[in-house]
Amino acid sequence: MRSVGEGAREWIRECQHQFRHHRWNCTTLDRDHTVFGRVMLRSSREAAFVYAISSAGVVHAITRACSQGELSVCSCDPYTRGRHHDQRGDFDWGGCSDNIHYGVRFAKAFVDAKEKRLKDARALMNLHNNRCGRTAVRRFLKLECKCHGVSGSCTLRTCWRALSDFRRTGDYLRRRYDGAVQVTATQDGANFTAARQGYRHATRTDLVYFDNSPDYCVLDKAAGSLGTAGRVCSKTSKGTDGCEIMCCGRGYDTTRVTRVTQCECKFHWCCAVRCKECRNTVDVHTCKAPKKAEWLDQT
Repeated sequence: MRSVGEGAREWIRECQHQFRHHRWNCTTLDRDHTVFGRVMLRSSREAAFVYAISSAGVVHAITRACSQGELSVCSCDPYTRGRHHDQRGDFDWGGCSDNIHYGVRFAKAFVDAKEKRLKDARALMNLHNNRCGRTAVRRFLKLECKCHGVSGSCTLRTCWRALSDFRRTGDYLRRRYDGAVQVTATQDGANFTAARQGYRHATRTDLVYFDNSPDYCVLDKAAGSLGTAGRVCSKTSKGTDGCEIMCCGRGYDTTRVTRVTQCECKFHWCCAVRCKECRNTVDVHTCKAPKKAEWLDQT
């Protein structure tokens, strides 16, 4: 459970990194068992991403813990043995290959358990997105090698499989979020079909969702939207972090802030680094709150 907890912290940080410039920014809620609040009740793109990244986080954390000897039930990958070859030629499996097989197997049993008990359309959606997350981690396994020979020549190579940085998995699932497929469950509840005629069918690597997302512009507790009032935005950006999009056309306030940073650092023998304090004045732009009185009723 310690490794699972570390994995949870890692995937939450990754989720917040991926959506830091968006209206929904993966904000967590204290004392809420769903972590993200009522936004998880809607079968939206955001819920699809959270299930996928959380499943991936468990795989990554457990696989890493196995290789580092932190768990008594697993160790290095026992299947990568003997001789193999790649584009550079033959090599011997050696070192400690990350045990992705155990990580995936544990995550499937641990993360999917609740959904397999429910057996409804939402559970089917969650299971699909969980599998996408697990597959994403396996997708970015990399081959690391060490050369053996005279003067560092590669007359013999020893290689092992290693996890990539979790950021690669996060980037990949973020792209899957952008291309997520809206679906509806078939009548027997055992599969998906396109939500509308002309929509493409989902593949095993696509994130799937049922419901359209709210715009996340204003506070709406029922929808799980925290709104964007007070969010920092960029005055010059035309992207999702720009004030026009982030503030939903409500405008923004500008505050002049003086920031103190260390600068002109020099090393003094021996052994200290001394820096000066530099003051930099910048304008910080934050989204205005809605003015209409009816929005206050939703708070």
